[in-house]
Amino acid sequence: MNFNLNDEQRQLDDLLRRFVSKDYGFEQRNAILRSEAGFSRDTWQALADLGVLALNVPEDHGGLNAGSVETMIVMQALGRGLVLEPVAASAVVATHVLREVASDEQQAELLPAMAAGERIVVLAHEESAAEGDVSRVATTARRDGDGWVLDGHKPVVMHAAAADELLVSARTSGQPGDVQGVSLFRVPAGTAGLLLRSLPTVDGQRAADVKLQGLRLSASALIGTEGAASEGIRFAQDKGLAALMADALGAMESVFDATVEYLKTRQQFGQPIGRFQALQHRAADMVLHLEQSRSMVVLATLRGTQGPAAERARILSAAKVTLGQAARFIGQNAVQLHGGMGMTDELALSHGFKRLVAFELRGGETDEHLARFAQLSRAAA
Repeated sequence: MNFNLNDEQRQLDDLLRRFVSKDYGFEQRNAILRSEAGFSRDTWQALADLGVLALNVPEDHGGLNAGSVETMIVMQALGRGLVLEPVAASAVVATHVLREVASDEQQAELLPAMAAGERIVVLAHEESAAEGDVSRVATTARRDGDGWVLDGHKPVVMHAAAADELLVSARTSGQPGDVQGVSLFRVPAGTAGLLLRSLPTVDGQRAADVKLQGLRLSASALIGTEGAASEGIRFAQDKGLAALMADALGAMESVFDATVEYLKTRQQFGQPIGRFQALQHRAADMVLHLEQSRSMVVLATLRGTQGPAAERARILSAAKVTLGQAARFIGQNAVQLHGGMGMTDELALSHGFKRLVAFELRGGETDEHLARFAQLSRAAA
C-alpha cells in the first residue's frame, strides 16, 4: 500500500505548516492563551478562509468533502503549533454528527455556516458514568406540549463556552445503556436553563461543565429522528479520536524537534551535550516512539474511521494506547533533557509537554483503552 501523500495533500500540509509558523507563532499563541475567551475568532476566520473548517462538509453545503487523510494532515499541522481553536470539536466531531444524524434541511442550515466560520458548534455528549459507552446517557428529554424539556449534566465538554450552539444528547426513551432512545438536540448559547462553568484544562485549552436545568426547547430543536442518534454519535466520536491522535503526533514532533535543537546548541564541557552517548540513546528511543506513533496514526486514520463499530473501536484503542505511551515517554524525556527550564512557561516546550499530558487523559486514558482492546480482541477471536 502506498502511504505517500499526493500532490494536493502535500500542498495542504505545506499550507498549514506555513500558517502555523507565520501566523500562529509562540507569542501569538500566548496572547490567545491569556485572553478571556481562550481562543481567537480572527484565527477561526483565518482557518475558514484556508478551507480547514470546510474539509468534512459535503460539497452540496459549501464544503470540500475531503477524506480522513486530509483531516489527519490538518490536525497534525495544528498540533505542531499547539493551536487552541476548537477545530476537532466543531470541524470534525460536530460536523460528522450532523452529517450522520441531521435531516437534509438541518444540514443545509448549519453546515454552510460552520464551513464559513460563522458558527461554532460543539457536541455535548459524554457523562461521568458512561465510561466510554456512547449509549449510556442519563440526561433526559421529555415532551412538554409541542416542545421538549431537558435535564442533565455533561461534565468537561471541550470548547463548550466557545460554541454558538451545542448539540446535546439526551435520552427520550429506554434506560441508560440502551442503544435506542438517545436523541440529539440543538441548544443555542444563552438558552434559559443552560448553565456553563468555564474551566481551563492542563494544557491551557478551555472546557466547560454543562448543566441543563429545566431547559425548554421547541420541537424543531430535535435533530434527525427521535431516539436514533447513538450510532451517528459513535461514528463522529471515532472520527474525533483519530483527529485527536493526529494532533498529538504533531505535538510530539514539535517537542522532539525542540529537544534535538537544544541538544545541538547547549554546551557543556566545551561541546554540545548532544555528543554525549547517553543523551544520544535517549533521543534515539524518542525517535522510535515517534515513528511508531506515526504508523499508528495512519492506521487509525485509514481503518479506525470506517467499517464495523467494534473493529473501529479495537483499532482506535490500539492506536490510543501506543500514542499514550509515546506521549508520556517523549514528553518526560524532553523535559528531562532540557533540565529545569523545560517546565517554564517561557519555553514553548513546556506547553507541548502539557498538550501531551492532556492528550493521554482525553478520549479515554491509556489503561482504559488497553482494557477495551483486550476485551474486543477476545471477542473477535
